[in-house]
Amino acid sequence: MAHFSAAFLKEMKVSLEEMKTKIEHELKGTVTDEFPDYGTKEDENAEEMATYETNIRLEETLQGELRDIVKALSTIDDKTYGVCKYCKKPIAEERLRARPTSGSCVECKKTITQEA
Repeated sequence: MAHFSAAFLKEMKVSLEEMKTKIEHELKGTVTDEFPDYGTKEDENAEEMATYETNIRLEETLQGELRDIVKALSTIDDKTYGVCKYCKKPIAEERLRARPTSGSCVECKKTITQEA
C-alpha cells in the first residue's frame, strides 16, 4: 500500500473531481443518439456522417477517461490509490500529479509499451 500524505490525497481527489465534472459536461455536448441533419444533398449527407462518426469517437474517448477517473477516485476511497497494478509498488507523486488516473508506475509502463 502506498503511503501518501493526507494533503497529497486531497489534492489528487480535488483534481480528479474537477476532471470528472469537466468530462461529464463535455459528454453532454456529444449527443450521439441524435443524427445531425444538414440537409439532403450528397455533400450534406457526407458531412452528417463525418460529424456523427467524430462525435461517436469523441464520446468513446470521454467515456474511457471518465471510467479511469471514477476508478482512481474509488482507489482513493479504499486507500489503494497510487499503487502500481503490476508491481504493487507506490507510483511516484510526480507521475500522479502529471496523470492522476495512472494505474502503473513509469517502469512498468515502459516495460508494457516496449512489449506491445
